[in-house]
Amino acid sequence: METKISVLLSEEELDNRIREMGEEISRDYAGKSVHLICVLKGGTFFMCELAKRITIPVSIDFMSVSSYGDETVSSGIVRINKDLDKPLEGKDVIVVEDIIDTGRTLSYLLKVLRDRKPASVKLATMLDKPDRRVVDDVNVDYTGFVIPDKFVVGYGLDYAERYRNLPYIGVIEE
Repeated sequence: METKISVLLSEEELDNRIREMGEEISRDYAGKSVHLICVLKGGTFFMCELAKRITIPVSIDFMSVSSYGDETVSSGIVRINKDLDKPLEGKDVIVVEDIIDTGRTLSYLLKVLRDRKPASVKLATMLDKPDRRVVDDVNVDYTGFVIPDKFVVGYGLDYAERYRNLPYIGVIEE
């Protein structure tokens, strides 16, 4: 049985918005450098494209985190599977996420990162589902697109490790 996926955001729409976000970050940090932290695996595609469009000096690092507990009721407890390679102290950090929904995992992760004494911590996400947010302390500084509460794939987002390589954001049709 073939899976049908409808396009929610085209490759062109993604490209245009990521370019705009890169320009915005470059203006906001003019005269400085930024340290991008990609949350693996989904954020990889977005971070690579965003970094290419930032015109100030950029350094990058990666983290892999996983939540424990029931998939529909997250405990908010996060395990860091892959930590950063370098210290954050004094750096202007932008955490780069593919999608933010409940915000539980990101809330925990931001607290961990702030404890490492960066100069600043901001958040960039390709997709935001604010209707699903259950925490109050996750403020998105750079948002690609606000989307409805639908399960999306493509451009790094997966369903059972499939569809990450789609060049667009799609919705799996039932």
